[in-house]
Amino acid sequence: MTTDAEDQDRSDILDNYRAQLRAMVDGDTEALGELLTKDFSLTHMTGYFQPMQEWLAQMRAGQFVYHDAREKDVSLQVDGDTARLVGRTVTDATVYGARANWPLQLTMDFIRADGEWLAARSEATTW
Repeated sequence: MTTDAEDQDRSDILDNYRAQLRAMVDGDTEALGELLTKDFSLTHMTGYFQPMQEWLAQMRAGQFVYHDAREKDVSLQVDGDTARLVGRTVTDATVYGARANWPLQLTMDFIRADGEWLAARSEATTW
């Protein structure tokens, strides 16, 4: 049985994750940046480690264009002020000019900072 506070944490983290997906599809790098820690990093399915500012700049330059991200499954473990979310999506994206639908699994670490849940790290793999 979970407490109201635990339920709220889970809801807040899921809201952040889904807002990230919306911001990616909308190309709203400002909104996306507000959902991430300042030192957020993304490890792509290729293994490339990318700091947040580089990723957002590439989105703004049209090198990463997200057309759709359909959530298929999500699991979440919360432990105090940290959490790990594993989300599976089918993501329709154009990356460096090549468009495809990728079955992506995003393993994301969240932290609570000043009472707000933010994503600190994401690793994308295929499923």
